[in-house]
Amino acid sequence: MSTAAGLDIGSRTVECVVIDAAGRILASERIDTGPSLAADCRRLLASQRFDRLTVTGYGRGLAEVEFDAPSITEIKAVASGIGILFPGCRTVLDVGGQDTKVIALDDAGRPQRFEMNDRCAAGAGRFLELMAHALGYELADFGPAAITGREGVQLSSMCAVFAESEVVGLLTRGAAREDIGRAVHESIMRRTLTMLRRVSVQPPIAFVGGGARNACLVQMLGDALGCEVLVPEDPQMLGALGAARIAAAADGRA
Repeated sequence: MSTAAGLDIGSRTVECVVIDAAGRILASERIDTGPSLAADCRRLLASQRFDRLTVTGYGRGLAEVEFDAPSITEIKAVASGIGILFPGCRTVLDVGGQDTKVIALDDAGRPQRFEMNDRCAAGAGRFLELMAHALGYELADFGPAAITGREGVQLSSMCAVFAESEVVGLLTRGAAREDIGRAVHESIMRRTLTMLRRVSVQPPIAFVGGGARNACLVQMLGDALGCEVLVPEDPQMLGALGAARIAAAADGRA
């Protein structure tokens, strides 16, 4: 049986998905990145069996050399992966560890235009981690807590350094943690909606990446857009899945 693998090398995690010729997922695994991306990739791939490999993500240039594998952009990989899980999807929001991407797709699922915020981590997963830490939450608990927060608290800065100081000041003045948490999520959502409206808000809309694990962001996005937002069971695996799909199509250079 012919098999193909996709490797998505992100700034915070590395994902691998293996599929068969029919597109069925045979294996998937994710690890946190360490000091050496090359060692992380070798360790992840050592446990998998596949005939072809395509790489994507932040570290794809390294993996091209390390594994003599073709690479594709994250935009193409995510669009390809969405085509497997949500055929007919027209807009993708991808909130990763260090950047946010919005992709508009045509009827055939091909990227038509996109926008990426990669100049700072504002609005991305790293920003959420820093704000959760400042408020004394584990990241997994931050979204559910923020959902319970009341409106009214305002966060003016999206710079992680200034926002952390602002959060500490709000706590000092007696604001409730969950109310500040809601304000953090609202500020992220305002920035995200601005990107979406510049690129596409045409449904069906999918939300992927680590940010899609945050229940508060998912709820706020659906409320703001007035439609259901599609979230994969494992929203962080889309890039690896899409890369595997392209590897399976031919030799990974399609």
